[in-house]
Amino acid sequence: MQQKAVLPTKTDRLHTEIPITGAEAVIRSLLAESVTTIFGYPGGAIMPVYDALYHYGDRLNHILTRHEQGAIHAAQGYARASGRVGVVFVTSGPGATNLVTGLADAMIDSTPVVCITGQVASHLLGTDAFQETDVMNITIPVTKWSVQVTRPDDIPSAIAKAFYIARTGRPGPVLIDITKDAQLQKAPFSYVPCQGIKTYRPRPVLNMQAVQAAAQLINSSQRPYILAGQGVLLSGAMEALRRLAEKAGIPVANTLLGLSSFPANHPLYVGFLGMHGNYSTNRNTNECDLLIAVGMRFDDRVTGDVSKYARQAKIIHIELDAAEINKNVHADVAIHADAREALEALLPLVKPNQHPEWLESFRQYQQEEYEKIMSRDWFPASGLIKMGEVIHQLSERTRGNALIVTDVGQHQMVTSRYYAFTRPRTHITSGGLGTMGFALPAAMGAALGAPDQPVIAIIGDGGFQMTLQELGTIAQFHIPVKILVLNNSFLGMVRQWQQLFHESRYSFTEMTNPDFVQLVKAYGIPAHRVTERESLASALDAFLEQPGPRFLEVKVEKEENVFPMVPAGASVSDMILEVKA
Repeated sequence: MQQKAVLPTKTDRLHTEIPITGAEAVIRSLLAESVTTIFGYPGGAIMPVYDALYHYGDRLNHILTRHEQGAIHAAQGYARASGRVGVVFVTSGPGATNLVTGLADAMIDSTPVVCITGQVASHLLGTDAFQETDVMNITIPVTKWSVQVTRPDDIPSAIAKAFYIARTGRPGPVLIDITKDAQLQKAPFSYVPCQGIKTYRPRPVLNMQAVQAAAQLINSSQRPYILAGQGVLLSGAMEALRRLAEKAGIPVANTLLGLSSFPANHPLYVGFLGMHGNYSTNRNTNECDLLIAVGMRFDDRVTGDVSKYARQAKIIHIELDAAEINKNVHADVAIHADAREALEALLPLVKPNQHPEWLESFRQYQQEEYEKIMSRDWFPASGLIKMGEVIHQLSERTRGNALIVTDVGQHQMVTSRYYAFTRPRTHITSGGLGTMGFALPAAMGAALGAPDQPVIAIIGDGGFQMTLQELGTIAQFHIPVKILVLNNSFLGMVRQWQQLFHESRYSFTEMTNPDFVQLVKAYGIPAHRVTERESLASALDAFLEQPGPRFLEVKVEKEENVFPMVPAGASVSDMILEVKA
């Protein structure tokens, strides 16, 4: 039975002259940062911290994942759904190195995570001791900040600094490596939240001259176009974005990570950008006269051939990270600022306007895309079930209100195209790194970070098998995640490229899968399989309506392709709607 310590008062917890162990200082520091949930996996070098955690079960909810990669992806999902910092505990050596994929994912997708790793005792550093790894040099390229702590006195300040760095500016992952002797030794405890660092300025001063220049471009534009990225969500700029778009009559498209920042049912919403985005959103990038990029980084999946990208347009780039400005695309007006602050400053300077003919051009492209692609994907007359009809029906049944977590591959692109997100922070995926195996653990974290929202993980059969051990975590902690696997028995996106660009040489992409339903049932989670179109609607209804975790496998067409598509290295104007036989 778990013991509960008599805890000090809130005031005494932050400062005490009575020496406490470094491990205890870790726990009290997290409480001072209002942490409630930790994801982790214990081991020898982190054991003192876990021993201290044992006495705080009434204040800290620890989720024992089945793999350290699962722990950090869960923390990412928690952070993205809740807007708070995700927290991870793991041990040294392989425990720490198993975090690296998640750290890289969190770094490129701007997710605030604090990872605390155990380390061998300080006198053993550099001796190749059991489970010793140079975690500092391994993680520096994939974190905002990494630090090794060898004295208990330094633990509170390191944690305070870590939380400040992780959540301010462009958010990202931070790692604190604490030697075992630092966890065991004692020191007086004092916790002072970090309010600033001399060498780190996370919030730039807004340049009003740049804002005024941007307003002049918007007011004189005939075909303005807003590209909204994840920076809108991170800064809480959703309302400011909507007001600006409505006031100036500007169509809005979302990047992959920007999905849900602008409601899909809004008349000014024109769709999803990127390699498999909507036809209108990509084509009109090279037809607009003004491109307003908000909180996005012009990555290659959005731009295609950058030398042919929006050459006809003036470009306004609103971006918090100065390193992203003029990195890939030259900005005529660069506003180095928080997205919300910049948009709110723009609002009074922008004149009311409407652009009906420009909006109509999107509608015409949309109609063409519907006739050639969507109608066939949503309402196939015969054949095997299509991914598109599954996602379309799911979107209709949830009215776009569920929190959707996708893995990486064809199902990810189909979901991004066909799920109509209507509420902010309801789309979570691995964007920049493209990490297969992300969705299942991230959905666990999202369900804990947003407990009042239904959470659905949409996964391919390949990605599901990379982290399916986390079914054990879902079962143990009764996490109410709905798991929808679209099974085509292929690594579908790679197979599509092999078909289109490698003369259908399917080199090691076909998969022999286990019986997923029986496997999931072995964890005590109700599971069902759909193979016939006639059963899909009722299966989705039961999947959504029944409480608790549920699993639904849908066997879909094996060699289905996702269109439209911008071929690698092509211009966004060269987007193809279909491949003619």
